[in-house]
Amino acid sequence: MTRPRPPIGPALAGAVDLSGLKKPAQSGGAAGSASAPPGATEITEANFEDEVLVRSNQVPVVVLLWSPRSEACIALADTLAGLAQADNAGGAAKWSLATVNVDVAPRVAQVFGVDAVPTVVALAAGQPITSFQGPQPPDQLRRWVDSLVSATAGKLAGGGDAEQPEQVDPVLAQAREQLDAGDFDAARASYQALLHTDPDHAEAKGALRQLAFLERATGRQPDAPAQADADPNNVEAAFAAADVQILNQDVTAAFDRLIALVRRTAGDERAAVRTRLVELFELFDPADPEVVAGRRNLANALY
Repeated sequence: MTRPRPPIGPALAGAVDLSGLKKPAQSGGAAGSASAPPGATEITEANFEDEVLVRSNQVPVVVLLWSPRSEACIALADTLAGLAQADNAGGAAKWSLATVNVDVAPRVAQVFGVDAVPTVVALAAGQPITSFQGPQPPDQLRRWVDSLVSATAGKLAGGGDAEQPEQVDPVLAQAREQLDAGDFDAARASYQALLHTDPDHAEAKGALRQLAFLERATGRQPDAPAQADADPNNVEAAFAAADVQILNQDVTAAFDRLIALVRRTAGDERAAVRTRLVELFELFDPADPEVVAGRRNLANALY
């Protein structure tokens, strides 16, 4: 954890072959009665190539695979559509939202390897780059979309001249060097300077979260997990144990510990555990499989 993970991973975990739908199907893949929400494009076999593969060469395309029979799918579709309309209003599009009704376009869903809805897959330059399953809080969706747009900025045909090398802010380069060298105080000051100039700087926000975690976690007792096991309902002991486990790269065990505690607590204690879990999720790439599983398990524990 010496360098914050990039907000978007280089590729979607697992092979996804999108070539099967590059040619429109003869039948046209007629849409069902439930259409895409405003701000989204409904995808069928007939328009998959143009609206997903080709379009993703200009801007990132967020594909929501959903079913109108699911309230969670409908809620997620409405939230994503609202974000798309807000981001793309009054100027050049920053990203594109596409929806696939799996009930009427099952072949498209099969190409993506979807086994549950809702599932969201983001593509750039014709390739999947990140995904998640299940409902997500609106604030997390906002951060996920912002990270996607930031990660692909200037790298697609619609974002300018792709041949130009990426220009790195000298302050950002300095902050990265300080972080890699273990000079956390200097790195913190540099990242805070970046946020002063750009309050929405995604990497600076992520780095400061990482630094705050490292400062807290390195002060924990190494035997914190054993202490928490001996007193399983002690919230503070569980927090200390989760910090140590993440510091030791035992991420899933840390998430599972706190999710189990969510199930056993109520009221303010439960809210505190949920808040800590969300903070720990934000230390990692939103598409990290352990984070995706952790968020899904937390949602199950809460509801």
